[in-house]
This record gives sequence, C-alpha cells and structure tokens, in this order.
Amino acid sequence: MRIGRPRTLLGLILMGLAFVTLPLLVGVGNAILKLDQLAQDSTAVVDESATATLESQRLTNLLADMERNARQYQLLKDPELLALCDSGHDAIVRSLGVLRGLPQNGGTEQAIAHLRGTLDRVQDQLHAGPSSAALKEGIASFRNMDRIAHDIAQSTRVLINKQLGSMQKSTRDAQRTLAWESAFLAPGTAILVLFFLLLVGRPMRQVDRAIRELGHGDFGHAIQVTGPTDIETLGRQLEWLRHRLQESTEEKNKFLRHMSHELKTPLANIREGTDLLLDGTVGQLDRQQREVTGILRENGLKLQKLIENLLTFSAWQTKTASLEVSTFDLKPLVFSVLSEHRLVISNRKIKLQLNVQPVRVNADQGKLRLVLENLLSNAIRFTPDGGMLHVSAQMQGGELVIDVADTGPGIDPEERDRVFEAFYRGRQLHGSAVGGTGIGLSVVAECVQAHGGSVR
Repeated sequence: MRIGRPRTLLGLILMGLAFVTLPLLVGVGNAILKLDQLAQDSTAVVDESATATLESQRLTNLLADMERNARQYQLLKDPELLALCDSGHDAIVRSLGVLRGLPQNGGTEQAIAHLRGTLDRVQDQLHAGPSSAALKEGIASFRNMDRIAHDIAQSTRVLINKQLGSMQKSTRDAQRTLAWESAFLAPGTAILVLFFLLLVGRPMRQVDRAIRELGHGDFGHAIQVTGPTDIETLGRQLEWLRHRLQESTEEKNKFLRHMSHELKTPLANIREGTDLLLDGTVGQLDRQQREVTGILRENGLKLQKLIENLLTFSAWQTKTASLEVSTFDLKPLVFSVLSEHRLVISNRKIKLQLNVQPVRVNADQGKLRLVLENLLSNAIRFTPDGGMLHVSAQMQGGELVIDVADTGPGIDPEERDRVFEAFYRGRQLHGSAVGGTGIGLSVVAECVQAHGGSVR
C-alpha cells in the first residue's frame, strides 16, 4: 500500500500536524494508562491494608470478649453468657471470612482454617455444660487461638508490606519507562517537525526566490516549483507571468532600439546643417543668427545624448552590450565633455572647480564619456545661475574615483535609493520645469557596474 502525497499545502500541513501530534498522543495516553493502573493498585493496597488491620484488631478483641464470657459462664452458669459466646463465635467467623477474602499466602490460609476449626471445637465444648471437663479444655484453648490470631495479623502485615514494596517498584519502573519514552519522544518529535518544516519550506522558498527574481527584473531563469498541487499551480502561474514580463521587456527594448535608430538619421542631418551654418559654409551669419544656430546645435547635442542613452539602456537590457576597453588619458576626456557645455556654463556664469589628476585609465572610453556626460549635464541642469560645479578624479587603491558635485538643491533623501532605476524621474525639484527621460542615471549605473564599479 502506497500512501500518496497530500495534494494541497493545507493537506501537507495537516499531515505534518498529525504525524507530530500522534507520538505525543500515544505517549500521553500511555502515561495516563500507567498512572491510572498505579492509582488503582495503590487504592486496592491501601484498602486491603486498612481492612486487614481493622479485622485483625477486631478478631483479637472478639476472642478476648468470647473468652471472658466463657469464663463468666463457667462461674455463673448463666445461659445468657453462653448466648453471648455464640454471638461472639458468629462474629469471629465473619471476621475470618473477611480475612480469608484478602490476599494471603499459604501459611496464613492454613492458620485461618486452623483457627476456624479450633473455634468450632471450643464452641461445642462450651455447650457441654458449665461444670464439664470439656468446658475447661475449651477455655484453655483460647490462649492458643490468641496466638494463632496474632500470627494471622503478623502474616497479613508482612504480606501487605510486600505488596507495598511491589507497588513502589512498579512506580519506579513506570517513572523509568515514562522517562525513556520522553527521552525518545522529544527528539523524535523535533525531527518530525524539522522534516515537515523542510517539506513545507522548500516550495515556499522556491516561490519566494521566483518572486524576488521577477521583482529584480531577472526573467532568464525558468520558474519550477515542486510540492503540493496548489503550490505547483502557483509556480506555473509565476512561470506564465515570467514569460509575459519577458515578452513585454523585449517588446519595450525593441521599440526603444527602433525609435532610437529612426531618430538618429534626421538628427544627424540637423547637426550637419547647423555645423555648416556655424562654419559659414553657406554664408556668414550675423550675431542673432549665430546665437539661434548655436541654440539649435546645443539642443541637437542634447537630443543625440538622449538617443545614445536609449540605445545604451536597450543594449544593457538585452545583454548585448560589451565593453571596448582601451587605455587613454582621463583629463582630456573630462575637458572634452565640459567643452560641449561651455555655452551654458558661460551664459549662466557657473564657476568650475576642477581637480582632475593626470591619470591613464583602462576602460571603455565611449561608455565612460557617456557616464560623464550624464553626470555633468544633470549637475549643470540643477545648478543655479552663479553656482559652483565641482569635478574631481583621482586614483585610490588602484581604482578610479570620480566625484561630481554642485550647489543645486540636491536629491530628496527619500529618492536617493531610486534615482538609478530606469525611467524613474522623481519629483520636479523646487518647481523646476527641467525634465528628462529617467534613464540617464540608470545608464550611468549600468556602465559603471559593467566596469566592476559602483555609483552613489
């Protein structure tokens, strides 16, 4: 016969409770039975001891009364005294009957039978007449019956003490048995509890791990949950959700790639046209025309950076981006990025504080340029007119450390943990109308992490 696994989590929990509770119930039931048996045996021994003590004392008293009545009958020859002797005989017989019903050994039973026989013979001798020799012989027999009664009482006490000793031994044996049962029951129950915790915890850990992976955007691992039917059903639903999220992410990235590539071609034409205008190829421009053309060129550069961010983000999401590592000087790269913003910096009278050490780095120059462009453009965007922009770069312990700081309003502490999430834009700071796509800092994080670094 094969016992099937429970089909539901509730069934598994109930089965675990049953397996854990059953040994406890067996142990408690066995303890109750043993204690009940000990209580019954103790009650019986106590009752027998009390009965034996009372009847032995009563037997001694009845014999003394019967002997006194017999001697008075011998002297007074009063028939009523003989009747009292008969009553005493009957009472002694009943007392012997009670003692006979108690647990006895062979010697005690023989003593009771001998006392009964002697008692009947003495009773007959008392009816022989007050002056007969038989009466004198019967009265003389009371001394022997007293001795026999004393022996019966002594034997009964010895037997009861033996029963009490047996009871004490049984009690100790029961205590020892219960102690061993408890010693085996406690670890056994703990093992069963641990087993069912593992049995229930395994599918729940699988579900928890699957949900965490989905929450972190990791859709590359198939979700498989083993366990009760309802938990397996939940696992299949999570696997379906993983496919849907993966498809949605791929569609989003595909859309971003296509749109970015579609935008790059007309943007390239716009930039070429503005460069031709600024170079005077199609004729010299006056001051106002050059100013308008400069604004067009500047915004064209911004739009190009946004498109590059979209392409880079899409590439990282699809895991197709790779690093093109080379060795280059850092300072010219920083100055090149700053030169692209020279007009804005100059017009808004932003002061620069540079502390860039002349170091050579081994990295992807294009990705590092994209990092600097995003960080510097964000800093310039939120720095007030006449503010300060600080840029420093130096080697520390074999690692390149770049700091970008500004005198703007800063980032809300509640948003600092989320600003590097894709498409998270946060609240507009201090009523600023300057917005973005929400992927600039996420691209920064992807590029820095691809180099094995960190950003905060």
